[in-house]
Amino acid sequence: MRHAQKPTSRSLMEVFFVFLQLGCTSFGGPTAHIGYFQKEFVERRKWLSAETFAELVALSQSLPGPASSQVGFAVGVLRSGLLGGVAAWIGFTLPSALLMLAFAFGHEVLKGNGGTALLHGLQLVAVAVVAQAVLAMQRRLAPDILRAFIAVAASGLVFFAPTPVATLFAILWGSVAGIFLLRRERTSPQIVAFSVVPVSRQISIWAISIFAALLCGTLLLRANELTASTLFAGFYRTGALVFGGGHVVLPLLDSSTVAKGWIPENIFLSGYGAAQALPGPLFSFAAYVGATVQPNPKPILFGSLALVAIFLPGLLLMTAVLPFWDRIRQIRSISNALDGVNASVVGILFAALVRPVWTSTVHSIPDFFIVLSAFIALTLTKIRPWIVVLTVGTLCWLWAVL
Repeated sequence: MRHAQKPTSRSLMEVFFVFLQLGCTSFGGPTAHIGYFQKEFVERRKWLSAETFAELVALSQSLPGPASSQVGFAVGVLRSGLLGGVAAWIGFTLPSALLMLAFAFGHEVLKGNGGTALLHGLQLVAVAVVAQAVLAMQRRLAPDILRAFIAVAASGLVFFAPTPVATLFAILWGSVAGIFLLRRERTSPQIVAFSVVPVSRQISIWAISIFAALLCGTLLLRANELTASTLFAGFYRTGALVFGGGHVVLPLLDSSTVAKGWIPENIFLSGYGAAQALPGPLFSFAAYVGATVQPNPKPILFGSLALVAIFLPGLLLMTAVLPFWDRIRQIRSISNALDGVNASVVGILFAALVRPVWTSTVHSIPDFFIVLSAFIALTLTKIRPWIVVLTVGTLCWLWAVL
């Protein structure tokens, strides 16, 4: 791999505004986001070759963090250096983050029968969205007997291990099981080295050092009292452990906030349901949670802190690994471990679907049929999630007020 001596001289404003437009229009979750990126940067603007773009997608799926945001960050880096990566992340994240902060303040005025019904409708859609994610991820990440076994065992760990460490145990189980159970001959992947990577190895080492230092510090800081430092620790720890896509953030954030009494379960799930209707990365949900935790003297500050904290690990790891990716992905034990981790996150998400998502939301037969209808709409008819969210929320509101 050849490294650039200087960052590319492309316009940072160009990168920012292109990603800002995508942040306003990219509905449908990380898989859809990557499709938008492919059309924009490979087919339309020709910033990247199809092979380079495929390598970025493969890299993002091998790291913890939000895959589409990491791909976008890497596109920005390859286009305009590290500042280009930051500009890409800000542009893509800003619209959904502002909307989630607005909802954090606006949801409190949704009182009375209509407001309560609307929020409950958002929670019910969240159940269907998580169920759809479990099904899709099982088909992709745990399609055979061995990986299904890893997923089932991970669910058991989440159900029966102590809550603060259950998800971490499940992820560790997946990595170990992947190394020892998924030993199989593979055809070596075709490596497509990036022609220019404007990230020096010194910067890469700094990035991984900062990532590791912050992770160690946040793992040691386990206090339940809500302060700026404990909030940052909880969200950074979550961002560092999220494998398998944005929906896996739900159980990790639940254990970092709801389990500590910082935010009620119903308020938490209302925001998660609303996040499905927004463009941009699902991780922007962190801005809502950070702004609604209690006690919270500075909701905008806490929301912004939570947002940065949850994205930071994934961006640091992308910066650290990008110059070395062509070598790392050829190590078979690492590849097997990542397969095991990906299978375990299916089990983690299934456990979250059962508890707390289902148990705290579905309370009646009508609730069950609303969830079932939303699930069918999402899986069989391929209706976009934001349309389902708006439809169910509106119908629940109308039912209550008419």
